[in-house]
Amino acid sequence: MNAYFDSPIGFFEIAASEQAIGSLFFREETFPSNKPSGVLKNCFNQLTEYFEGKRKIFSLDLDLEGTDFQKKVWNELLKIPFGETISYLELSERIGNVKAIRAVGNANGKNPVSIIVPCHRVIGANGRLIGYGGGLWRKRWLLEFERSFVQKDLFSK
Repeated sequence: MNAYFDSPIGFFEIAASEQAIGSLFFREETFPSNKPSGVLKNCFNQLTEYFEGKRKIFSLDLDLEGTDFQKKVWNELLKIPFGETISYLELSERIGNVKAIRAVGNANGKNPVSIIVPCHRVIGANGRLIGYGGGLWRKRWLLEFERSFVQKDLFSK
């Protein structure tokens, strides 16, 4: 099943089985609205909450296809907190192989579920925004969006 979600940063094409989300990719073109059901409806609801600043962690069943190494990287991405960033070097350290930094970058770039598996939270060692399949403008938008809610949380305590 496929559905299209209209977000503040453009449309996503979401593919799912009856049980789990398999992919979420940015699409440059526009698509008609549709009424998803089941897993896709839950995904739409959680994405809506995310873009309203009400959800910081997704709780969706995922069916990610990739190598064991890629899955290891993607699982590590899930541990990066909302509103925070790490470098590709730190990500390679977290998976236990500093020398695999290029492979980590490649796996990060092959993440099939943008935003839900937050590959946008990985930046260059010098703090620069690099490498994002949805475009660097979207990566910047997502990071600024998340940081704005983290700052609101700090001031509300």
